[in-house]
Amino acid sequence: MPTLQGNENLLRELVRNFRHLEQIPDANQIEYTRERLRLRELGQQVFGVNVNTAAAIQLTSMGFTSEQAAAIAQRRQQVPFRNTTELLSIGVVDLATFINVRDRIIAKEMMPPGQEAWSRVSTGLSYLGLGLLLLLSRYGTNTWLIFGVGLVAIAYFGVLFWLVDRWRRVAPTPILPTSSETVWVMSAYSTLTLVGLSAIFRNGDYPVMTVASLSAIAVPIPTLLLIRLYQKGRYHPLMDVSYFTEEGSLRQLRILIGRLPVIPRHEMFRERYMPILWERRWSWLNYFDFSFNNLLKFGFNDIRLRDEHLPSLLTILVWYQWSLGILYIALLLWTLSRTIPGLNLLIYFK
Repeated sequence: MPTLQGNENLLRELVRNFRHLEQIPDANQIEYTRERLRLRELGQQVFGVNVNTAAAIQLTSMGFTSEQAAAIAQRRQQVPFRNTTELLSIGVVDLATFINVRDRIIAKEMMPPGQEAWSRVSTGLSYLGLGLLLLLSRYGTNTWLIFGVGLVAIAYFGVLFWLVDRWRRVAPTPILPTSSETVWVMSAYSTLTLVGLSAIFRNGDYPVMTVASLSAIAVPIPTLLLIRLYQKGRYHPLMDVSYFTEEGSLRQLRILIGRLPVIPRHEMFRERYMPILWERRWSWLNYFDFSFNNLLKFGFNDIRLRDEHLPSLLTILVWYQWSLGILYIALLLWTLSRTIPGLNLLIYFK
């Protein structure tokens, strides 16, 4: 089984040569392979058993015999193992046993417990971050995969915003969407999600893990916020007016990277921003539009939250998607820079 150790320089030179020749797909595939090997190494450091500190019962449970475990303990008392291949220098450890356990063991120097714990935590964070990069974008080598992830996120948060804004209370005076609006919203959500999932399953190496990772990021916190919001209920003024406002003075394609999702507390801005309409058939599109703007930071309509009588939990939900959008844009631009030949060469060989 290939390993990163001993092959990293070769893989790096292959990537560099392919980029010089503008063979971007080949360079990206080599780099993706290199990072997968790095992920496996990080996983071994986090979850692997250190042969320099492991008890005999741990070694035997992994596949070593009692005789081999005793020989390892005796050898490490004299000289600690510097790498796992030194196990083969022990006569009783055969090659078959080493191949069976090599992916589950590491060889590290003994450290104080606190330092050891911190080392595992920092390595675990690196393992988690690299794993997300590989699952969500194939380490910046697949544009369609990252587009699929973004489409699923836009559809998901669009439905959440519609739910919070339109499903407010049942009694004493119901504030609920019409049945036709509900059908349109769920149909749009299903269509966007299916298109996004299709892109993920067609372009991802581990699509199920990609969807699971996206769910772990996008589902728990918004779900807790929604549960808490409906538990508390809403008893504030302007209950029959949308939380979302739209600037009515201008319609044009704008980059909204510097725009925050809540309008400023100033009368001039309140005059420019008007609540989105509920009674129109197409009004549900505003929620997907806001989700798109909040994630990708550009769009035709400048839709934001109002600044008066606004539930704090809704504000947290919107800011949460806005923060994810910053990370998503960085990942998207990084992926585009690695897949567009001219831009790729400008970045890597300037």
